Amino acid sequence: MIVGVPKESIEGERRIAVVPSTVAKLITAGLEVLVERGAGAPASYPDHLYEEAGAGMSDGPGVLSSSDIVLKVRAPAPWRDGRHEADLLKEGATLICLLFPHECPDTIRRLRDRRITSLAMERMPRVTRAQSMDAMSSMSSIAGYKSVLIAADLLPKFFPMLMTAAGTITPAKVLVLGAGVAGLQAIASARRLGAVVEAFDVRPVVKEQVESLGAKFVDLDVDTEDAEDEGGYARDQSDDTQSAIRELLKQRVAKADAVITTALIPGKKAPVLVTADMVEGMRLGSVVVDLSAEQGGNCELSVAGRTVHHHGVSIAGPCNLPATMPVHASDMYSRNVSTYLLHLVEDGELKIEPDDPLATAPLVTRDGEILDEAPDPVVATEKPAGNDD
Repeated sequence: MIVGVPKESIEGERRIAVVPSTVAKLITAGLEVLVERGAGAPASYPDHLYEEAGAGMSDGPGVLSSSDIVLKVRAPAPWRDGRHEADLLKEGATLICLLFPHECPDTIRRLRDRRITSLAMERMPRVTRAQSMDAMSSMSSIAGYKSVLIAADLLPKFFPMLMTAAGTITPAKVLVLGAGVAGLQAIASARRLGAVVEAFDVRPVVKEQVESLGAKFVDLDVDTEDAEDEGGYARDQSDDTQSAIRELLKQRVAKADAVITTALIPGKKAPVLVTADMVEGMRLGSVVVDLSAEQGGNCELSVAGRTVHHHGVSIAGPCNLPATMPVHASDMYSRNVSTYLLHLVEDGELKIEPDDPLATAPLVTRDGEILDEAPDPVVATEKPAGNDD
């Protein structure tokens, strides 16, 4: 079977699904690897490294049309000549990528019509034996790290405490909202830079993890029972609960130099944790970095892909941060997706066992059917850009 690795078509996407060090593992498993020429260059992996590892090279259409299994980072998208990548796939092939079907219903229909078996890496069950396949955790850790660098760059102050001849510089105060993988990485990175860190999450169970990283867990007197689903993700809270959380966080936000928000509910609009009123209560020069901007934003004033200013506060809504660190992002994703593929391959053939949740939970399309109808797409909407008054 041929495993194809095309270049990502989405603008600004610099990752590649398979790095050269992974090619040998796939070949050892009895698979042939075909890589699009130039696909690895944005991630600093030139073609000759793939050729030395034993991969064949082809152009984009050749990779897509001749591969039995296609490994991608992002969902198929309109190709460089206007055609859609999904329409170029070999009929009946298998696609494994970060698919997010609720964001691309047209692509899902195209995959169905070409009888593509599509598996969404973001739907990997959060169980112990799937940890090495958990691409979402890998990418979230990069986003959490990078969010702290963005905050430190925008903040007109030092992060660490400094003892200087001109006096003592007090450390910055950072508040992290959401203590999933991205939030925990943000906490760890902010602590390494010397900031004083607090964190809040609706899931009390993460308190120990927050404190183990040297941050203070913010305990709010709010009933958040059933705050965690079976997959370990936060559950959506009622409007009353969210309103109570915002009111209690207001003072914490006002005292913070930087607020980093990471709260997401899978398949739903991100909960608003920081309102315009809360931003207006922050000190001049303070910073909000909203990692949920693409899903509507945890901050009411966030605009996806932009940094806006409101009452002297900078509000950053970065998109696709893993693509800004393509070397390590590609390394990590390549390990995740190849480990998953090898889990599904037996004697050189792809087998999706019906009693294996690692094989069935990520399934989106198969045999000309959409197996799990996607919810309405979550779209980042335009909001008032704020001002500097």
